This record gives sequence, C-alpha cells and structure tokens, in this order.
Amino acid sequence: MLKYPSPVAIGYRKSSIFHCTSPSRSLPIRRRGGIAMSSLTKEVPRIAVDPMVVAPPSHPTYDLKAVIRLALSEDAGDRGDVTCLATIPITEKVEAHFLAKEDGIVAGIALADMIFKEVDPSLKVEWYARDGDCIHKGLQFGRVQGGAHSILIAERIVLNFMQRMSGIATHTKAMADAASPACILETRKTAPGLRLVDKWAVLIGGGKNHRMGLFDMVMIKDNHISIAGGVASALRSVDEYIESNKLQMGVEIETRTIEEVNEVLNYAAQRESSLTRIMLDNMVIPLPDDDVDVSMLKEAVDLINGRFETEASGNVTIKTVKKIGQTGVTYISSGALTHSVKALDISLKIDTELALAVGRRTKRA
Repeated sequence: MLKYPSPVAIGYRKSSIFHCTSPSRSLPIRRRGGIAMSSLTKEVPRIAVDPMVVAPPSHPTYDLKAVIRLALSEDAGDRGDVTCLATIPITEKVEAHFLAKEDGIVAGIALADMIFKEVDPSLKVEWYARDGDCIHKGLQFGRVQGGAHSILIAERIVLNFMQRMSGIATHTKAMADAASPACILETRKTAPGLRLVDKWAVLIGGGKNHRMGLFDMVMIKDNHISIAGGVASALRSVDEYIESNKLQMGVEIETRTIEEVNEVLNYAAQRESSLTRIMLDNMVIPLPDDDVDVSMLKEAVDLINGRFETEASGNVTIKTVKKIGQTGVTYISSGALTHSVKALDISLKIDTELALAVGRRTKRA
C-alpha cells in the first residue's frame, strides 16, 4: 500500500449537468488564535448533495484511493507539513471556503470528499453546488470545517484535482453543446496515472467516454492496418480473434480515405463482421479563418448510411465542431479535451473577505 506520514507522525490530529447556482453570501471574519475564521452567524444557502452525482467510469485495475494516497504522499514527503507544524497549534480548528475565481463547470466535488476523508474523516464538508453545475467568479460553493492542519494538508491536493477536472468539464460542456446532435468523446490522450479522473471529468461536462484503454474495445488504427497487410486482412483477423475468444466488445477501424471506407463496407457486405464503428480520420480539411471543409467527411457518412456508427477525428476545435456535428456523424473525438487542459481557477480560503478583496483587485472575483 502507498504510504504517507501518519497524522500522529507529522503532528496533526486524525480521528476516526448544467445548472447555475446563486452566489452564497460572504461571511464576516472573526479571528481566533491569530487565524482568520468565517463566522457562522448567518446561514449560508445550501443544498443536499449526492457525492456521486456522476459516477466515475469503471476500470478493472484502476485504484482511485491509491492515486489519492500517492498524491498526498508526494506532497507530504517524509516530514509532513513543516509550515503547519511551525506556525499552527495542532488543536486549532478552522473553517475554509471554496471560492471560484472564474466562470466554468465545477467537477471533482465527489473526489474532493474522498481526499478529505482520506486525510481526516472528522472533517465536515458541505457543498452548495454539484458536479456539473455552472459556477461563476466570486461564488463560494462549498466549505470544510475541522482541524487546521488536516485542511491545509488536503488543500493543494483537492485543488489540483478539482481545477484540472473543472477545466476538462468546462471545455467538454462547450464542445458537447456545439457538437450536437453528434456526441463528443475524449481519447486516451490523458495524463499518465489520471486516466479515470480525466475521463470522469468528461462525463461530468456532458461528454461520453471513448474506450478506457487497450482492453475494452478493439480499435484498428493505421499502424495495425499497415502491419496486418491492409483493411480487409486486419478486419478478418479481428473477427477471427473475437469469435475464437468469445468476446463481446466494440470494434472500430480507422479510415483515412474514401477508398478505405469503401474497402471496409465491401468487406462487411460479404460476411458477418464484429465491426461496430468506422473512424473517419482527418477528413475535415482546414481553411482560412478557422473554417473547415467537411465535404469529404459528409461523403463518407453518406456512404456508410447508418450501417455502422461513425466517428470524426482530426481538426476538431471549439470553432469547427459545430460544422462537423452537422454532417450526420455519430461521434466526434477530441484529444484536446484532456491533453490541453486549461485549469479552472478555484481557491480554498479561510479569510474569505480578504480573498474576495484581493480577487476584486486582480479581476478574479
């Protein structure tokens, strides 16, 4: 099991969709023991939140708790939080608030709950937004109460996951809305070790998951076709493999030309095949001023004529995805959803009044 310093060893106590929400009120600050805390004299609007509004995708070997422990371990090292140990009494209790510094789709709330529980099960966490909700700059959308050491140890790990996931969900939501009626997919171009987390964020943002890995879908790509000796040879080998191993899973083949599309259709017309989807790769031709020519893609979709699912890939951006989606393609895949993430700016603050004042000064609240 992955290890990180225990609470006792490092000196902190450890005990046993798209809806816009209204902003919660800023709370007056009181100070105790030199640490700013938010007063609870006014009740903050809250909603009952199911921590698993959107469940993570399934994976036979992925251990999400181990990923959390690894993240905590690399941060704590062999000494723990030396700054907390030096400046804050171990018994100090505080309250901290999650603050959005820009507009977007929040994701990672359920994962944040798991992290706080891993660090200190006695922490009390409340949320005023759900995974998949729209949050806006200046909104306080959650709070955590309990031991100061525990909250500060969890802070950066929670924010790292939430900011990345929220960035993915925000971009996915924009792409999914523009792509309709086609469905937007991510790819395997995820951060190493964060495959499930990245794909979870896509689901929260309203996208759908492509294959989780090499094990859950046959995907015949250009290199497979080249090595196997052509489209028909690759498909024949896959059909034999699927049948001999009695497998039930999707089979997709990548095509790059209209000729290859016709090869696939001719093969499938002559025999029963396990093929379920045809990828139409780089059939979207870039033009000046962020425009694209989708005539080749549309020709391929019309040729297939609903006999198989279709997937467009290549030259997919927020500016081109709407035009691609109007060709009749079933799916549009975009590696940029996860490989070019712009994190959503979120913070966790104890002195919320000061944080909001600084945010307003820097145009981030």
